[in-house]
Amino acid sequence: MSRTFLGMPATAPRGVGHLRGDEPFPAAARRALADPQLRRNLGHATTTIRARSGAVIRELPDWEQLRAAGSAIKADVLARLPELLEQLEAAVTAAGGTVHWAADAVEANRIVTDLVAATGSDRVMKVKSMATQEIGLNEALAAAGITAVETDLAELIVQLGEDRPSHILVPAIHRNRAEIREIFLRAMPGVDPALTDEPAALAAAARRYLRQTFLTTPVAVSGANFAVAETGTIAVVESEGNGRMCLTLPETLITVMGVEKVVPTWRDLEVFLQLLPRASTGERMNPYTSMWTGVTPGDGPRAFHLVLLDNGRSAVLADRVGRQALHCIRCSACLNVCPVYERTGGHAYGSVYPGPIGAVLSPQLTGVEDNASLPYASSLCGACYDACPVKINIPELLVHLRAAHVAARRRPTAESVAMAAAAYAMDHPAWYAAVQRAARLTRLAGRRGRGLPPPLSGWTIGRDLPEPPAQSFRDWWARR
Repeated sequence: MSRTFLGMPATAPRGVGHLRGDEPFPAAARRALADPQLRRNLGHATTTIRARSGAVIRELPDWEQLRAAGSAIKADVLARLPELLEQLEAAVTAAGGTVHWAADAVEANRIVTDLVAATGSDRVMKVKSMATQEIGLNEALAAAGITAVETDLAELIVQLGEDRPSHILVPAIHRNRAEIREIFLRAMPGVDPALTDEPAALAAAARRYLRQTFLTTPVAVSGANFAVAETGTIAVVESEGNGRMCLTLPETLITVMGVEKVVPTWRDLEVFLQLLPRASTGERMNPYTSMWTGVTPGDGPRAFHLVLLDNGRSAVLADRVGRQALHCIRCSACLNVCPVYERTGGHAYGSVYPGPIGAVLSPQLTGVEDNASLPYASSLCGACYDACPVKINIPELLVHLRAAHVAARRRPTAESVAMAAAAYAMDHPAWYAAVQRAARLTRLAGRRGRGLPPPLSGWTIGRDLPEPPAQSFRDWWARR
């Protein structure tokens, strides 16, 4: 039994899985911005989700109190995480389940692969899970000769299209229904060649394809939205019912859960079951909320395994500012309101976790330098903070991680030199007054009348330089 995370190492462990971006965000974003169909798909989807979510949130007069409660519960969890996880382990074990501790992606993949191989099955069905995407479980299973079948409709679209998810909640948000039809016709076995792109027809085709998987696959792998420490109960919320099938029909159920998903009591779970559906899908409650505690003879899986995954979370926990990223309940509300995400999509982030939360979580799980561009993938408008149901101050985290990135760079850059010069000028009144006088010359220069000449024009390509006043406060004060 490996409890490496209890020691809270200062660096991310090996084998962090799919979190490292293959190319910097700016380069990937430029390519996404050049795809008009992608931007139309994203704009339509995020606008629809925002409207639905806003409508049901406005129904609750105590929404802000619920947000505060959710934030307080998460802070309490992180303050005593080892204690709660050991309580969870004891409760799961007492209920007939088996708990495994995984320090990193390599260990988690080995545990799950060995458990599946021990059943003799060469196929597993999967409930949508960010944790298993994070560790690259499907690829690890494939390397061992085991096929993983995604049963969530959006995840199935991504899998059949040999694509990657681009949204936490709606992985295929970047696809429209015509594109989905083409994917099904090309990659779905037994699909009707006359399939139309009507949503009902697409859903029916997926249902027929998955039915045999549900009935003939003896092993399922899931994630977890929450785990209740006091009872050992695991909770998964979903909208389609595929999760319920995976959680009840197989003989063996394996759940991979990030250690931060634990909550102390059932009363705490009540808060999150109100916050999550409204912030994520714009529903008053999730259509399917499945909970199970260990194993029950004659009902559900005969064997239950819970894999508690660290994979860098201890390093995040050790950062008193950065740890609030672990409050995330994966609702995706921050993505749906982010002007950057809406224009670039999730693939540009190069990480399993896209959008504002990915910009602060992925760099911490891997080490800031491995995803150094992500904290800059934001306008710092603060919409994500306003939307977050557990009040994660994402703008504060972005600035915190930018500072860590700058501090880690040993050689001076143009930006660091400029900032040092500005700091010196502001600390010396005579220099500051001279800079103010010189700034008035910019009234005569530049692009759209308010730009700067090269090489400073790089800064004003995307923003106007504020026009300085004809008279500074110092001049006005001296004259009066």
